[in-house]
Amino acid sequence: MITVSIVGLGRVGGALAISLPSEKYLIEGLFRSGRYPNGDPAACTVDEVDLINSDVVFVTTQDANIREASILVGRKMKKSAAIFHTSGACDSSIFSELSENGHPAGSIHPLVSISRPEVGPERFRGAFFCVEGDEAAVRLGKEIVNDLGGRPFSIDTKFKTLYHAAAVTACGHLVALFDASVEMMTKAGLTAEQSKEILLPLVLSTVNNLKEQDTAAALTGTFARADIETFTRHLTSLNENVSDDLLEIYLLLGERSLELAARQGVNADRIDRLRTKVSIAKSKLKW
Repeated sequence: MITVSIVGLGRVGGALAISLPSEKYLIEGLFRSGRYPNGDPAACTVDEVDLINSDVVFVTTQDANIREASILVGRKMKKSAAIFHTSGACDSSIFSELSENGHPAGSIHPLVSISRPEVGPERFRGAFFCVEGDEAAVRLGKEIVNDLGGRPFSIDTKFKTLYHAAAVTACGHLVALFDASVEMMTKAGLTAEQSKEILLPLVLSTVNNLKEQDTAAALTGTFARADIETFTRHLTSLNENVSDDLLEIYLLLGERSLELAARQGVNADRIDRLRTKVSIAKSKLKW
């Protein structure tokens, strides 16, 4: 039996407490932060106990509070205990003092949205988890993820922030891009609600393409064909109807799309000509 304590009882911390299989894991400590109370008000703070005797300690506080929590926890942990946080943006070096004292230290970040603790068991199952840290922590972290029904992968600690930026680009920026598309549609006379309803199936079909094909093969549309004539009409309409910010998004992603088109084997001359037109359009933007 692996004993576990969780510091920080928000959505992820609560989800872990619910999701860890009871036949292998015993949740023996649930702690809230004294300065940043959340979750179950009945839970005690780390300050209120003399010893945290668990085999594994999860720090699931907000990123800004991880170091402070780890200092408090470090004074109470048994010598052999491992410590993990669940932040995507922070790496395991935030536990450097604990690592130097012999504690396996790492991070386990679920690439899934947890809206409330109760959805944890379902959301964790089949989800990818990024695991990084020292060798012992990575080994244990992968075991924990497997027990949650997740799919672990590991990266070098120095690339943790880059990994997180990639995840934000794929997730958060996708929402921002969709919002930009909705705004363009509203300029064409549709409501935001109509625009979302119309565009969402298109986005989902693209995601389905990405499930089955590489990124170059999944690309469709004007830039996938290096369609100069259509681009020219787009540019005229965008200049007349939308802000420079939206036009810049269109042009920057168009450049990236042309790189994908080149991988598809689209006519190099047409790609070069369209790339030149995109560059000229970018140069005319008001910075």
